[in-house]
Amino acid sequence: MAATAIALAAALGGGLLLIARRFWSAAGVKQSITAATGLMEGKTVIITGANSGLGRATAAELLRQRARVIMACRDRGRAEEAARELRAELGLCSRGGGECRGELLVRELDLASLRSVRSFCQQVLQEEPRLDVLINNAGIFQCLYMKTEDGFEMQFGVNHLGHFLLTNLLLGLLKNSAPSRIIVVSSKLYKYGEINFDDLNSELHYNKSFAYSRSKLANILFTRELARRLEGTGVTVNVLHPGIVRTNLGRHIHIPFLAKPLFNLVSWAFFKSPLEGAQTSIYLASSPEVGGVSGKYFGDCKEEQLLPIAMDDLVGRKLWDISEVMVGLLK
Repeated sequence: MAATAIALAAALGGGLLLIARRFWSAAGVKQSITAATGLMEGKTVIITGANSGLGRATAAELLRQRARVIMACRDRGRAEEAARELRAELGLCSRGGGECRGELLVRELDLASLRSVRSFCQQVLQEEPRLDVLINNAGIFQCLYMKTEDGFEMQFGVNHLGHFLLTNLLLGLLKNSAPSRIIVVSSKLYKYGEINFDDLNSELHYNKSFAYSRSKLANILFTRELARRLEGTGVTVNVLHPGIVRTNLGRHIHIPFLAKPLFNLVSWAFFKSPLEGAQTSIYLASSPEVGGVSGKYFGDCKEEQLLPIAMDDLVGRKLWDISEVMVGLLK
């Protein structure tokens, strides 16, 4: 009986600790948001993949800071639905004018299609006089082997190449709007990646976990090389890992039906909420503390050290040169 009572007490205590942890985390996030209201007033922000998860949470908080946010999303229907919800929740305008707390626009962008990326950028350049922040947030995680419209392995194509072309096509506008910022969402899983220039398209060998890690490593190498190229322009670029977050990014991962309740409990207790995970993106987009910081890697709103694999400048420059050819910036 005593052993049973101890076990029950331990389980109850552990459960109470988990609940307390969730509420303490949420309270800290709310406090940081309240303090930053109005920080982004008059600034235009593009966020890829902004209709759900980290992107939606980032959009909501930057809108609370009175930013003008452009949701760049593959599924226009889902994006419009998310935009309606955000406008109702925050009291926003669909277009400029009037007494508005912020402005939210939806634009179609499929990062698995270079044609779509170019079309999106052409529209932005025609309609937007300035761009203050570009957040490369969208991504695909551990999908089965498939190819983009242009024949690239999906994870490398979307997570790296799509954003590579997007950023390059918008660089002129970002420079003209300086001081401006570029934020790239990577992952701690970069440490398991490797840039194999003989098989960037994974046609010789494909492992969905490795392919994701490689695309996230490419994000970091791209950020560091871009920061070098942008020195003296007034445009900064930084990369981050959001931590383990409860989003639909893992939709391609199969979890046995009977294990789902346990997984949901564990994820609720230990994974970050989208709002918690978005804090570093929000910080890098809006905080005066990082106004002149560039080429750095962040987690939990603090600079972190990279492993040597992500700091190889020769690999970064070679990846840049090859990426230019792959997306058609160089023939």
